[in-house]
Amino acid sequence: MISLDYNDKRPLYEQISERLKELMAAGGLAENSQLPSVRSLAVDLSINPNTIQRAYAELERQGYIYSIQGKGNFVADTNRLHCLRIDELREKLASILQEAYRLGLSDDEILKLITRLIEKRGVES
Repeated sequence: MISLDYNDKRPLYEQISERLKELMAAGGLAENSQLPSVRSLAVDLSINPNTIQRAYAELERQGYIYSIQGKGNFVADTNRLHCLRIDELREKLASILQEAYRLGLSDDEILKLITRLIEKRGVES
């Protein structure tokens, strides 16, 4: 379900929350399905339960999951999740565009770069 990369510079809780987001987006975790308990996931990954708790807290803060006292953590509305992921992507793209402009690239040069990447993806598919 989740694998950790100890060479990744990101904290473990970020890797866990990102992987869970990916599973939700891909349909691997359905809307309203229960997530593994903090303790069981910590045992499975051989890490401190506080790390799992931090990942779950971050996911809940971002609206990806909700908790029910005494019952556990559950996947939030998948339609809303999709919108959240698109918003995150929009923010990343805006940041990349700002960086491209700081580097002095024109709109035309940026569009050519994007077109080449899209074409390359089509060849690799």
